Amino acid sequence: MEETSSVQLLIREVLLAGGMIVILIFALYAHTGSMPPLVVVESSSMIHAEEGEVGSIDAGDLVLVHDTSIDSLVTFAEATDKSHRNYGYESHGMEGDVVIYKKNGEATTPIIHRAILRVIPNEAVQAVNESECSNGASYDSEWIVDGQPGACVYTWDVPGTNVSNVTSVTLAFDGVQSGYYNCDRMVHAGVEEYLMIYEWVPSHSGLLTLGDANQCSVDQGAAAVNGSSGLRTNDGSTLGPVRESWIVGRAGGEIPWLGSVKLMVSGTGPGLEYVPSSSLLYLFLCIGGILLMPIIIEPIVRKLFMSSPEYVQAKQEQGLLIALGISEEE
Repeated sequence: MEETSSVQLLIREVLLAGGMIVILIFALYAHTGSMPPLVVVESSSMIHAEEGEVGSIDAGDLVLVHDTSIDSLVTFAEATDKSHRNYGYESHGMEGDVVIYKKNGEATTPIIHRAILRVIPNEAVQAVNESECSNGASYDSEWIVDGQPGACVYTWDVPGTNVSNVTSVTLAFDGVQSGYYNCDRMVHAGVEEYLMIYEWVPSHSGLLTLGDANQCSVDQGAAAVNGSSGLRTNDGSTLGPVRESWIVGRAGGEIPWLGSVKLMVSGTGPGLEYVPSSSLLYLFLCIGGILLMPIIIEPIVRKLFMSSPEYVQAKQEQGLLIALGISEEE
């Protein structure tokens, strides 16, 4: 009988824990509108300090993924444009939103990098395929013209800048033409101390993206920024501008350190290679604190309970009954 009660208690505790996890997941889904509502950061491409920093995105952090449209994202260019309504907007330690996206739409581990600027067509003509485009136009299969997807794009605009109706994008983030973006790298011939996009002809509309710690090596490669290695897809292709259909979500609040547990037990990916040592220290301190909390809190709660007027009165009544020889069961 006693063994059955123990099994029932264990089942109840397991169901309770499982129910709490389900409730937490659905609460996060309701808040973010995205599933899964969290991603674990695996690399150091967004780190702001080698020892880690709460407020920026470090390897081992959990980041909330908010469902978003590309029109709702604020780029670095827009957030540093004094005339723009979103001037001064910051996210995770710098101006502009951090976006989570799939490389060229591939079903691989998503990238979490900052949206630097957005290129949108200015002069575009509806087209069914690339063969209809001429004079160096880019074919954008997703851009809508006259209610139909597919367009030959001849000129481009960059919101948040004075770049408008151009065949190629040249833009200096030098604090004069646009907001200042410090590359934090050695300056030499053809490589400036600030982010410089030079004669970039986008393959289609979308976002130019960059990891905060990548020293101006943009994801879209050398076609956009001289010296950029860029990111590659599984077949070796360079990334194009990030389309809306590739976007997983916008990076929201971070939960520092806790994602290191997943990286620790994962059999794939870089594991703990890029996790700052301070993050691991804080993680173990956090786990230790959780384990020690009941041991610390229980005697305090017991002492408070025993000093409460209700408990004192109950003890006095019990003493009186004993003195009178009256059993409590009677």
